[in-house]
Amino acid sequence: MAASAFRRGLLSTVSKYNRKHTHRIACGVDLSSGFEPHSLWLQCRACGLSGGSQQKRFMSSRPEGKILETVGVFEALKQHGKYETGQLFLHSVFGYRGIVLFPWHARLYDRDITPPIADSKPDLPGAHTSKEVKGKTHTYYQVLIDTRDCPHISQRSQTEAVTFLANHDDSRALYAIPGLDYVSHEDILPYNATEQIPIQHELFERFLVYNPAKSPPFTPRDTLKAWQEKNHPWLELSDVHRETTENIRVTVIPFYMGMREAQNSHVYWWRYCIRLENMGNEVVQLRERHWRIFSLSGTLETVRGRGVVGREPVLSKEQPAFQYSSHVSLQAPSGHMWGTFRIERTDGSHFDVRIPPFSLESNKDDKAPPAGYTF
Repeated sequence: MAASAFRRGLLSTVSKYNRKHTHRIACGVDLSSGFEPHSLWLQCRACGLSGGSQQKRFMSSRPEGKILETVGVFEALKQHGKYETGQLFLHSVFGYRGIVLFPWHARLYDRDITPPIADSKPDLPGAHTSKEVKGKTHTYYQVLIDTRDCPHISQRSQTEAVTFLANHDDSRALYAIPGLDYVSHEDILPYNATEQIPIQHELFERFLVYNPAKSPPFTPRDTLKAWQEKNHPWLELSDVHRETTENIRVTVIPFYMGMREAQNSHVYWWRYCIRLENMGNEVVQLRERHWRIFSLSGTLETVRGRGVVGREPVLSKEQPAFQYSSHVSLQAPSGHMWGTFRIERTDGSHFDVRIPPFSLESNKDDKAPPAGYTF
């Protein structure tokens, strides 16, 4: 079943009790057929009050005789500060189990916040009318995704979010590290578990070691520290852009991937991750994309097409979000992208959702190829 149905019941319960109480929540998950929460139990440590919420969806394909197994116990959300390396969590939007590797500090440019007139900046050449805002520091996390949950994340076009330029003669060759993701602080639902290996991922035991004397009880190995240090330029998240149109919020995270030489010229590559979220109650479907790509070399390219990455996702109250990643290359060290998504309502009418303008900036320092990956 879709994890988002579970998410909504869970989030309403957490937010209700988190205001005044420290809470514990135990959840059951059918590990045999993916993320299928059966029920939630909540008990406040402070006063002993209990509350509950049940979300049930039945799957005819679920094998008979399979039982729900406890994953862990939820912890209080951190309203301030950051989660540490080794923190177990559930993703509040996509429902997967994961563990924090390390945090990043990003600049969040939120165009839903009206800036002072004095701070407004002129639009990009040919860009749609959109206010410019100052970046606000926000915490994101590099995490590992539990491989058992990857096949059941239906609201993502792929579960890996980290791709690199391959060491290959083909200038367009890319490769990916599966099961790595970037998660915003507010998407973390922390929990603890008694298992020494609670997350199934090939890199878990290479990067983390169980230490019951610590909290959280998973501490970084030297291999994780070395991997982060060597590949910091390739992993670093710097800017996040967000804008809402008619209750559809678009969030964009661009990453510089490096430069390649091709036919006596330089080609610069970026990856960008996009999340669409339906903040309202109306069911809508993404039908078309319209991109404008401006290069410092002076070129302006227009790209139109059906859907995104071959899909036309439906955004509903039950599955309000969809996320995907794509790539772009320029023959200049910097540029900009912006555009719109054409969204269709159930009555057949359409409206355009703005994609916030974002910069494509190459890092000034030369980078060595990513290191330390052996799969």
